[in-house]
Amino acid sequence: MSKKLLLTILIGTFLIAACTSNTPEPTTTQEPDPTEVLTEESTEDPTEVSIDGDRMPCATVFDYETTAEIDQYQAVVDQADPVTDEDWIYGDPDAPITIIEYEDFQCPACPSFSLSVKSLIDDFPTIRVVFRHLPLPSIHNKAYISSMAAEAAGAQGKFWEMHDVLYTLQSEWNNMTEDDFVDWVTGKAEELELDLDQFEQDLFDEEKRAELEAITVERLSMGFNYTPFVVVNDRIYRGGNPNLFGLIGIYQFDGYEECPPWVIEPEKSYSAVIDTNVGAIEVELYAEAAPLAVNNFVFLAQEGWYDGVFFHRVMKDFVAQAGDPSGYGAVGPGYTFANETDNDLVYDEAGVLGMANSGVDNNGSQFFITLAPVPDLNGGYTIFGKVAEGSMDLIQKIALRDPNTATDFEGATVINGIEIIEN
Repeated sequence: MSKKLLLTILIGTFLIAACTSNTPEPTTTQEPDPTEVLTEESTEDPTEVSIDGDRMPCATVFDYETTAEIDQYQAVVDQADPVTDEDWIYGDPDAPITIIEYEDFQCPACPSFSLSVKSLIDDFPTIRVVFRHLPLPSIHNKAYISSMAAEAAGAQGKFWEMHDVLYTLQSEWNNMTEDDFVDWVTGKAEELELDLDQFEQDLFDEEKRAELEAITVERLSMGFNYTPFVVVNDRIYRGGNPNLFGLIGIYQFDGYEECPPWVIEPEKSYSAVIDTNVGAIEVELYAEAAPLAVNNFVFLAQEGWYDGVFFHRVMKDFVAQAGDPSGYGAVGPGYTFANETDNDLVYDEAGVLGMANSGVDNNGSQFFITLAPVPDLNGGYTIFGKVAEGSMDLIQKIALRDPNTATDFEGATVINGIEIIEN
């Protein structure tokens, strides 16, 4: 599975109707994909920016607007028990990013999310996943017994193996009777080389079943009433916030918890040399037209953020996109800033330097260079520079790479570093 597809599944889970108990709850809202890709977006009202103060205006990873619905669910999260050694934890127990999943093994929306998050840990070891049971017996007839099966496997050190079996093969057992499920899951326990006598004993342990039912009733009464109910670093995960990939940028790639300082000066002009393995690409930067984007680019370049970063998305007659140190096309520096499109700049030729975003006013570290005229991008993406005439031949040498099909970065064009020149 490609990384791009994995991220699509991960975020797409929240576009699916979540599994809900019969307990009334606020209406589930659709959540935007945080992956930084070029998509057509509506434009915002223009905002005039002046270079003053210590730091440029931006939104940090925990600085976002909430709604009454989000606040209600955050109040639920605030009542939850802290993570302990008694929880089922996958990944580094000391990882700085904690994703808590309250889930039901029979919930159709849960497998894609849970398995995708678990897979991310291979590339993002700064994440740990915590699984907590939230069976919804009012709508799933095997919610309890499937949780008991995972617990029984966990008693023999194979909770996560059974977790994967139950979710990966959910379609096989979802419509079974409970008796047929018991036969099926016992066969899977045998394949996992579990002690079957002990597994069966734990599967039907009345005391453990009573504990599971009691904690379920408690969680439902607190307001944990849909699955997957996801918490990221003690915040309810709704509407794409808190930005998981911003947190990865901060903790894994030495990103920033604060807005960048102003590093450009209004009386100066700026250019840059993007040193790549296909040559040095010279670009003029439009500090007057796009001070936020230019300041961001200059700051990150001077910090070395782009050093060793690949052009992860390069599509013929479209764009060459870079700026994510992971190569996923999702990770950002830990903050976002506004679009700057209140000008006459357009994507009318190859060599235009623009900001990729994950939605209006959600610019981060990713940028792109057009490889042909792309008028569809006009008004939706900040233009903050132009490739110099003498470097135009080099941008056509940037290696094509489709992130939907590429499995590695062999042959991809890499940025060695970016030199900023003050004029």
